Amino acid sequence: MTSPTAPTAPTTAPPAPTVVIVSGNPRPGSRTPRAAEAAAHRIAAHLGIDDVATIDLATFADQILAAEHPEADAAKERLAGATVAVIATPVYKAAYTGLLKAFLDLYGPDGLAGVVAVPLVVSGNPAHALAGEVHLRPVLVELGAVVPARSLTVTESQLADLDGVIGAWLSRAGEPLRRATGPGVVVPARVPAGVGAGVPAGAGVEEVAR
Repeated sequence: MTSPTAPTAPTTAPPAPTVVIVSGNPRPGSRTPRAAEAAAHRIAAHLGIDDVATIDLATFADQILAAEHPEADAAKERLAGATVAVIATPVYKAAYTGLLKAFLDLYGPDGLAGVVAVPLVVSGNPAHALAGEVHLRPVLVELGAVVPARSLTVTESQLADLDGVIGAWLSRAGEPLRRATGPGVVVPARVPAGVGAGVPAGAGVEEVAR
């Protein structure tokens, strides 16, 4: 007599890989998300990823330091579940904007664990070309993100030739990005996010708007 066959446990397909852009410019419709979106689509094509989405922090900036911030919470979850994140900011006082700082402070330790991050800065002065490496990369690493390549810096004079600038960067960064997102790398699941240290009220309101 044969024993009944045990029911097969349902299998859940892993989430499709995504590239998520975060624009930390406090001005809606600025050149920062335009540069970030151009870079994200080139990265997605290089890695064979179809899903590219943009989170523009300027559209819910008033929520980020509020007691209730449902749009910010949804954005946090989406970013934490990304395969690749392009974190973009104009250079403000040789660093990144207070708006981006406030948003990243909403994450707890390792809130971006498993996400492959690309810091992108738009700078009016070539002397600030290392702002992404010196200031933004350490924060992303502290949150658990993997940053396998150098930051992508675009000066204002290069905005007219984004394709060339991104192509030159991708010629160096493409292989590290491919290794970081290749077979064996688990697409991060949704990560519960804690509350970080926060920033003073009003931070980021006066930043430059590139």
